[in-house]
Amino acid sequence: MTHVQIHFDAWLRDAFAAEGQSITMLSSLAKRIQNYPDLKTRVEDHLVETQAQQELLRGLLERTAGPPLIRTVAGRLSTAAQGISGMLAGDEIIKSAMSTYIFEQGEIASYQVLLAAADELGDTEAEDVLSRIMEQEVAMAGWLHDHLDVLTRIYLMRDERDLQAKR
Repeated sequence: MTHVQIHFDAWLRDAFAAEGQSITMLSSLAKRIQNYPDLKTRVEDHLVETQAQQELLRGLLERTAGPPLIRTVAGRLSTAAQGISGMLAGDEIIKSAMSTYIFEQGEIASYQVLLAAADELGDTEAEDVLSRIMEQEVAMAGWLHDHLDVLTRIYLMRDERDLQAKR
């Protein structure tokens, strides 16, 4: 096995684990979203995409590296703990949207690295799978980017209304 293959397999395991974290994060977020139907729909749609992405990555991994279990379990526990702690924040919807946007950007960077390594290996099957996943991650990050402004304004308007009602 070449050094490129060794790195590719390790990075692929990391991406698989990140998708597992994303599934946990998006599932938790989708259950807690209220009053933001567009965001809820987009999160639920991306959750379905992410579950399919993880299966595609599993298929790539099983070709050479075997199934990745240890990092995934640890990642899910960590993400679940983050979801629980976020439930107490009054501005959770904003913090969750920001965290999801940041997470998506990290996934995009990961897929850029994996695509370069797959190209070096001449692994066209991996390149095809990774390109499709990358498109979905870019689309989700783009959606969040385009909607953070309005989401923030809606939140601030509702927060002001709630403050006025308490007075």
